[in-house]
Amino acid sequence: MKKYELTKEKKEFLGRTLYRIRALKDFELLDGTIIHAGDLGGWVEKEDNLSQEGSAWVYGDAWVSGEAWVYGDAWVYGDALVYGNALVYGNAQVYRMEHIMTFGPAGSRNGTTTFYRNKNNGISVTCGCFNGSIEDFLAQVNETHSDNKHGQVYRAAAELAKLQIDLEGEQ
Repeated sequence: MKKYELTKEKKEFLGRTLYRIRALKDFELLDGTIIHAGDLGGWVEKEDNLSQEGSAWVYGDAWVSGEAWVYGDAWVYGDALVYGNALVYGNAQVYRMEHIMTFGPAGSRNGTTTFYRNKNNGISVTCGCFNGSIEDFLAQVNETHSDNKHGQVYRAAAELAKLQIDLEGEQ
């Protein structure tokens, strides 16, 4: 059985049509919040943006579009915008624009790298098959790319993420 459906309520944003979602069954988020059948969620462009499995959920004024995908036990809420090729999964929580930065296409894969505030008030990174802390990301960049162009670009993006992502404010 599907977990949610796209409603007929829609809005246009940057040339994309987003649809509000509605829960089709009860399930529990990792923080203990119960989503009940009939509850309205946030906005997605298509069903491929939010998994029908697990407890992944989008709510509030948050939206997910493009090739972005939210799955596992992750949730996206508040005023968060997730788009491009971003992946939000595991027990990740995306709150507001101040808590996430997507960069790309760039680097050795000409792909998208996503930096986001994690539940420990640190910065985590998803880049290709890498998912981990910004410190581990930079260590991997140094090992793989040393000081070549790609390494310089990834390091510059990480420094920008450190400036952009709000680690002090409200979650």
